[in-house]
Amino acid sequence: MTRLRTPLAVGAALALLLAGCGGSDEPGAGGGSTPTGSRGSAVSPERCAQNEAAGKVTYVTGYQYQSSVGILEPIAAQALGYFDAVCLDVEIQPGTGETAQNAQLVAAGTAQISSIAGNSDVLVNVSNGVDVQAVATFGHVPVATLMTRPDVTDLKQLEGTTLGQKGALPVTIEAMLRAAGVDVSKITQVVVGYDPTVLVRGQVQSLTGYKSNEPLTLEAKGEQVTLWNPEDYGVPGSIATTIVNPGFLAEHRSAVEDFLRAQLKAYAYCEEHAAECVADAAALSQAGYDTDHNVQVWQTESKLVDDSLPAGQVLGQVDVASLQTEGDFLVRMGQIPSVPDLGELVVPDLVTSLHADGQLVWPVP
Repeated sequence: MTRLRTPLAVGAALALLLAGCGGSDEPGAGGGSTPTGSRGSAVSPERCAQNEAAGKVTYVTGYQYQSSVGILEPIAAQALGYFDAVCLDVEIQPGTGETAQNAQLVAAGTAQISSIAGNSDVLVNVSNGVDVQAVATFGHVPVATLMTRPDVTDLKQLEGTTLGQKGALPVTIEAMLRAAGVDVSKITQVVVGYDPTVLVRGQVQSLTGYKSNEPLTLEAKGEQVTLWNPEDYGVPGSIATTIVNPGFLAEHRSAVEDFLRAQLKAYAYCEEHAAECVADAAALSQAGYDTDHNVQVWQTESKLVDDSLPAGQVLGQVDVASLQTEGDFLVRMGQIPSVPDLGELVVPDLVTSLHADGQLVWPVP
């Protein structure tokens, strides 16, 4: 468990060392990004023509223009001109947070690429007959957390109390409670909105949320809470999986490769220039976008991603062993009947093919 008693130290992690090309990577003046390079500056004329042949590439975010991993980097790649540098015409559309909807849009070809919450969401959707493939996974740790007041020192204390959730108890939270010896049937579950102060007001005694969202909101209000994290109880999870339409990948692999290449380059840029990248997201959003909170969202999630990167792997690489572990976990929890054929579901070599000696290749040879 993690106690929040002082402001989170969520400074951005060290940026990846990427080879630059096609102009300066200095932040734009006045907030927001200044495009770098020119059309096709990072690819050969032949590869440029290949990517242009893919036509418009529609990318659906996981949830609106929130500055989460898997959302902020494509927005930044667009603003910085990285997509233009590899001759991609990318349209970014805001998702609703419904992972099944994103998967269905990609399977239908309405969108070609999308971010989805994590590997478990891919496994569940594919088990339900949705035809998508996973080409990248950014974080290898659950992003869900369970919040309580500091007086809760053992999860078994939650028996006989009320737990607030957003419509369903996250499977990782349920598994954590079971692992801690909690009789979940003795907890009253109620559906609450997205105002985490229901916890500190005593309307619920525990509250599900995301490490990068509700705890930050409560901390900004000066509230003290304890975070109970599934990974501390051996529960697997992941953050920000990228899915693609299988037919589009088969026909336009170079476009998918260079989309991810630009996204990964933007990830490193945003670790150094978080406020600038968040300004790009704010420019796409409606009024009321909380830029300070979204900078914290990005810094928290990117740190989770960086800290959970398996040894010897590159950022974004799909770890098939971890995916199998998540699949086996979902079977044990009764979420899916069996683990789908990972040979059909995963394209494990796509991200690694974008690197040489562990470094992202930019420009494209």
